[in-house]
Amino acid sequence: MRRYETIFIADNDLSEEDRSPIFEKLKDLTQQHNGLLVMVDEWKSKKLAYEIKKKARGYYVRLDYCGSGILVNEIERFFRIDDRILKYMTVLLDKDVDIEAVKEEIAAAEKTQADETESSEAKPDAEPEAEPDAKPDAESKDDDESEPETLEK
Repeated sequence: MRRYETIFIADNDLSEEDRSPIFEKLKDLTQQHNGLLVMVDEWKSKKLAYEIKKKARGYYVRLDYCGSGILVNEIERFFRIDDRILKYMTVLLDKDVDIEAVKEEIAAAEKTQADETESSEAKPDAEPEAEPDAKPDAESKDDDESEPETLEK
């Protein structure tokens, strides 16, 4: 089995609900052709280097998947037919990939992501740390009644 990366640009005018069928179709294609979808990395909306189909912006997405040449042909065929896709490009990453190692990589990435979400959920409960250069009393004093600070040695 080979590992591929496909980057495609979807129409920026599509809403989230209009983009989700594209992702569902890609997941279905990988399952039908015994492939493994490693990652769908959405790069969001970006300005295009030049206009494509009279559009100045596009929604960039990177697919990382394992499969055969037949799967790549079907994905590219889907992109050619669908008017919502402006451009696409597929690159071969690895000619012979160990599918078990890729599954372990996916599991490790999911675990790391779960750990990050747990740590980000735990931090709001903790007190925010004060900046070392910040003066906490500077904001609380009134300018009219404040006394000049003196440094004692």
